[in-house]
Amino acid sequence: MTPPTETTSPLPPAPASQEPPPIWFLAPEGFFALPLAATPEERAELSHSFVRELYSRGDENIWEPAAPYYAAMAEMMAGTGVSYSAVGLFSTADENGPQDDGTQDGEVVRHEGADGVAQCALTVAAVPTDQDDADTDVVAQGILAILSGDEYNDARWLDLPCGPAVSCVTLREYRIKPELTETGEQVDLLTGQIQVHIPFPAGPFTAVFTLHTASMDYWTEFCDLMAAVLQTVSFTDPAEVAEGAKGAKGEQKQSQA
Repeated sequence: MTPPTETTSPLPPAPASQEPPPIWFLAPEGFFALPLAATPEERAELSHSFVRELYSRGDENIWEPAAPYYAAMAEMMAGTGVSYSAVGLFSTADENGPQDDGTQDGEVVRHEGADGVAQCALTVAAVPTDQDDADTDVVAQGILAILSGDEYNDARWLDLPCGPAVSCVTLREYRIKPELTETGEQVDLLTGQIQVHIPFPAGPFTAVFTLHTASMDYWTEFCDLMAAVLQTVSFTDPAEVAEGAKGAKGEQKQSQA
């Protein structure tokens, strides 16, 4: 997929004078991508398939009213830089929780929602940034310096297969008013966010991956899940890389003959 999410990044955006270069990554089983598209017609078409996948055990009574809602959500994201936004739903019926790949003997395993569900949101955006230096190490050092300036941020340097990056973890607690809770009592809701900034090696953009969850009992598993996604990020088409590796292997065999 070619992503660049709405983000709470403190980095100062620069006016986008060009389209961001492409970026690829793999989202594991359990993520349901919102119907982001350029036109209302495309969003409407994609929203119908989206709700059937998200509510796989539903019927037309659920799908028909839900589809326009998600199409409207996708429209709200248009022009914000968000190119991928997904809802992550993971059964907690298994001992492995959200880190389980949701498959068994190659088949997707479906569980009842009543057995327990851990939820998260994953978004990816390409944020235009005012970076003069093409050295991604220098750009990442600048991002780390900015993020480290907030005492509530846990900002760290990352060395990913695609290049240098900076992660920023924040935990926030929200007070939900009694009239909005099922029990009629005030509830304190703890949420966690993992945001990873990856400078593009070509073009003045930074890819921002954001995972947000209120299912804090499974925070460790979500951290592992995010780490797995980041290992797949690439600024080069994986198909071209695989083709190049195949060609190089063939040349090597020929030279050895």
